[in-house]
Amino acid sequence: MTSDIAPPAPPARIAPPRLHYAWLVAMVAFLALVGAASFRAAPSILIDPLHEDFGWSRASISSAVSINLVLYGLTSPFAAALMERFGMRRVVAAALVLVSTGSGLTIFMTATWQLVLLWGVLVGLGTGSMALAFVATVVDRWFVARRGLVTGILTAGSAAGQLVFLPILAVLAERYNWQTVALTVSFAALAVVPLVLVFLRNRPSDVGTVPYGAGPDYLAEPPAPTGRGGAAGRAVTVLLSAARTRVFWLLAGTFAICGASTNGLVGTHFVPAAHDHGMPTTAAASLLAVIGIFDVVGTIASGWFTDRFDSRKLLGIYYLLRGISLMLLPILFAGTVHPPMIAFVIFYGLDWVATVPPTVALCRKHFGADAPIVFGWVLASHQIGAGIVAFLAGLVRDEFGRYDAAFYVAGGLCAIAAVMSLAIVAKAPRAIA
Repeated sequence: MTSDIAPPAPPARIAPPRLHYAWLVAMVAFLALVGAASFRAAPSILIDPLHEDFGWSRASISSAVSINLVLYGLTSPFAAALMERFGMRRVVAAALVLVSTGSGLTIFMTATWQLVLLWGVLVGLGTGSMALAFVATVVDRWFVARRGLVTGILTAGSAAGQLVFLPILAVLAERYNWQTVALTVSFAALAVVPLVLVFLRNRPSDVGTVPYGAGPDYLAEPPAPTGRGGAAGRAVTVLLSAARTRVFWLLAGTFAICGASTNGLVGTHFVPAAHDHGMPTTAAASLLAVIGIFDVVGTIASGWFTDRFDSRKLLGIYYLLRGISLMLLPILFAGTVHPPMIAFVIFYGLDWVATVPPTVALCRKHFGADAPIVFGWVLASHQIGAGIVAFLAGLVRDEFGRYDAAFYVAGGLCAIAAVMSLAIVAKAPRAIA
């Protein structure tokens, strides 16, 4: 006898959305980082115009660059803590407005202290609030899978945006004046603010979802840490805890050398160093833009490698090869672009910020939920190294008439960083609270 009762229908399957909201957040973060990076492209273009227009020494101009770079780093851990308390959207939007204001007001400056205040302090604080600790915050909150890859993409946006802007800014400075460059940067930063306000969300729960790649056993993210002292107290507490470990100082030391050899030396002084050998400013700026293009490839590839290989060994390889290339750079400068220089530019671009994904991964592995703020302090050391070398390299140029010694010393420091990277003790990953 057969039953007349039909079997229950299987539950309807809900098709997953084609695009996880995490990727939209990553895209907006990418654009914000590019907008902030536009001002950080300006120093190497404006050193010579400011020197010619106002008669300021290169060391004086470089001191403003140094303050900008140092504040960019020192602001980062506090900005990461502010994002925990007030959310990424508010902090990033305010930072872009600060960058736009600082850049726009430079057209009215007449003294070096104004350059330091606007270019150094205001823009340093603004860009620091969107530093790579912002990258770590986005990745930790919105992604479980593909963390290394996304870190690479966002890092590439920050660094490549800085370098790709160079030819545009160089043309504007050459055809018009440095004030046009400052206004262009101001508008570029301000244009990203509406996108941040509309699309950037603080946590997956804000839009009723979970991080990309989260499994069925995923637990809702814990509330942002609170404690006495607010965001500043949180940042300092994390620093005091991390500073008790050997791995923190190794990461901070290697990243200081990373900043010295990229933003501090090549990012700030490559164009004037090439110009010293008769290369037109626009040609030298175009070479830095090519570095930015290959940086995208190198950093994304580094993120892919970081998901698969030992981060300590990756850092050792990156720093060693960077040191060798810097040792060779002084003999490659010439009045025209030639194949060996193109080879240097391609290689240096691939290596430019390839160090970031494995450094972020090591912070996450050793410091767990505190990783974004710890990385903010590690980034602070990066920018302190960059700021010191940006000033010292300008001083070397003023004293000796050439940059060769600065490049040789930076190459030697990179070799030391390679050894320090391999000295970091491996540790099994721990779950992030």
